[in-house]
Amino acid sequence: MKNKLGVLVVCLFCQFVLGQNGFRKPLHGQVINDFLAIESGYVMNINANVRTFIGAGGLFDIMAQPKDTLLFSGLTFQSKKIVLTEKDCAEVLFKAKLDLVNNQLKEVVVHKELKVKSLKGGSQGIVDMQFEDDNLSSPENKAMLSDQTIKYGTDFVRIFKDVKKLLSKKEEVKEEEITDIAFVEYAKDNFTKDFYSKTLGLKQDEIELFLMYCSNDPHSKELVNPDQKFQLMDFMVNKNKEFKKAVAAQK
Repeated sequence: MKNKLGVLVVCLFCQFVLGQNGFRKPLHGQVINDFLAIESGYVMNINANVRTFIGAGGLFDIMAQPKDTLLFSGLTFQSKKIVLTEKDCAEVLFKAKLDLVNNQLKEVVVHKELKVKSLKGGSQGIVDMQFEDDNLSSPENKAMLSDQTIKYGTDFVRIFKDVKKLLSKKEEVKEEEITDIAFVEYAKDNFTKDFYSKTLGLKQDEIELFLMYCSNDPHSKELVNPDQKFQLMDFMVNKNKEFKKAVAAQK
């Protein structure tokens, strides 16, 4: 009787697993970057709760279907979240373009009272500033022969570059992406490495993927507040249990 009950439980479990992935098919993908070949990192399907590795040439395979959310994380590129579409799943080779870690964000909202912004306009405004001679110094070396340029003349090269920059301006970062990245940066800055490695038992290259996994839960956005540090810690401890199950299922 016990044997029959055991077989029944196994069959029900198998049906449950097949039901969860019945509509999912293998997605053949590749992560790319304009400057560097990405050949390491992780891809995680939040909905299917499975994870895979990025291999040589940036290639990866994972079970997925339209509307599934994929999380990309690694040491050489910025973590990114992509919601798959029908077109993505129909591609022979789905390509995900990722940014390197040294790319700066326009703005990251850390919490309600603090914003970290990059310099607007870069350093070109300083370079273009004009200076006049005074009694003690001169911006022009009068001992050298003239290069025949017109002082304070129109800089057509600069105008061309500025117009080209405006025409090729990229789309603004979406608010949802800013929020996800803000949570990741906030969590990394407010907890020590020992908390992630010893308390949560995460590997160095799993930390950012785990934090992106947490950011997918809407409740995480409510905990980006210095007064809720203990609630955030408890939240991450519970999320770590789910994350560990996904990692174990892949092995």
